[in-house]
Amino acid sequence: MKQKTLALLLALALLLALPACGKQEAPDTPEEPEATEPVQPEEPQEEEIPEEEAPAGEEDTPAEEDAGQLPENAGGQESANQPAQKPAETPAQKPAEKPAQKPAEQPAAPPAESQSKPAPSVDLAAFYESLAANNTNMPAMMQAEGETLDAFYAGLSGIKTNQCGVYMAMISAAVGEIALVEVENDADVQAVKDIFQARVDYQVGDDANPGGAWYPATIEGWKNNSRIVSNGNYVMLVALEGADDVVAAFNALFA
Repeated sequence: MKQKTLALLLALALLLALPACGKQEAPDTPEEPEATEPVQPEEPQEEEIPEEEAPAGEEDTPAEEDAGQLPENAGGQESANQPAQKPAETPAQKPAEKPAQKPAEQPAAPPAESQSKPAPSVDLAAFYESLAANNTNMPAMMQAEGETLDAFYAGLSGIKTNQCGVYMAMISAAVGEIALVEVENDADVQAVKDIFQARVDYQVGDDANPGGAWYPATIEGWKNNSRIVSNGNYVMLVALEGADDVVAAFNALFA
């Protein structure tokens, strides 16, 4: 019995030894994964490398995008040049036609108006006749011509006139004289006024020379009642009582 029990114990010991041996071999097997485990962390390192390369590739892409923007800008410049040509044509034609027509029509009108309003024409002979008919203070008068005109109005016959009438009192003691002249050239207006003033100065006289009117009352009448006026090319000398009324009637002809 003891031998059987010993045999059983040995058998059990062997059985127990076998799994124990299996347990000892087991640690050899995990050594292989330890050799493989350091290989695995190398793989993520290889994965990290493309991640670092990826930004390098991204840096290349913006360069390509910049290169792509250049033709877009170049195309924008061409499009900017095209609209610059279109507005350059349209405004150049429209304003060139409108101002060319308006100033051509407007300045043509004013000369037509100025020609339609000629200077007033006055009949000086008719004016004298109206004075003689309506002025009771006017003495009897005669028209001075030829040598008489040259003697009392020296230089007047040498001026070009459209109308000329000089009327003098038939009695030298009376104050009454009217000279009416229309000159052709307005530059001669002052020359006629100077001739008329010389006539007044002669009649009035001065301290050295007696007046041509001779009589004191006549000289005083020439001094106080003589007037010289002009309107345009028309000039008048009046020596007459009520001379201011004659001047007003003369100016009314040109109102």
